[in-house]
Amino acid sequence: MALADGVFAIAITLLVLDLSVPRGLDTQEYHEALRELLPDLGAYALSVAVLGSFWRDHRRIFRTVREIDGQVMALSLLGLGAAALLPFPTRLVSEYGAEPASVAICAAAVAALGAAHLALVAVLAGRPWLRGDFTPAGGFRLYALDLAVTVVVFLLTIPLTLAAGAAAAWWWLVLIPVKVALGRRARPRAGR
Repeated sequence: MALADGVFAIAITLLVLDLSVPRGLDTQEYHEALRELLPDLGAYALSVAVLGSFWRDHRRIFRTVREIDGQVMALSLLGLGAAALLPFPTRLVSEYGAEPASVAICAAAVAALGAAHLALVAVLAGRPWLRGDFTPAGGFRLYALDLAVTVVVFLLTIPLTLAAGAAAAWWWLVLIPVKVALGRRARPRAGR
């Protein structure tokens, strides 16, 4: 868990390192530099939300783990590697957001991170001896469904982006109501 926390913290920190405004600007240049920074801030906010969501998911997944085996460790490291990679496609989107390839690379990176977490959930669901007594509300099915929807949406936007342009990234917003609905289903109900 400490390694995962560190990787996610460093990845989020790397995202902010590219945000800057040059020194010595007059008022007009300063305001122009701030306007030019807006795409970077948007990409930063999106990536912080994505990384924060996956960090939360990683902690939720490992809350159920009592011990790990080689496959769990490998899948976890694969996911952490994808998380550490996310600042690169974020930079591409902030610098070349209108380029469909930038959005497709970002979607592929997020889908890879989601797929690693989905595989981890599948392995843990099938190996009860690795888990403690804790079972998530709604079981592992809701975790898997949440991750699968994320992977599918990001994977589908890759060909959409390459065919229809970078505006296909707006499909990522579909995840908001889906995740809210799944989050409500996963919460334990009072009196149960």
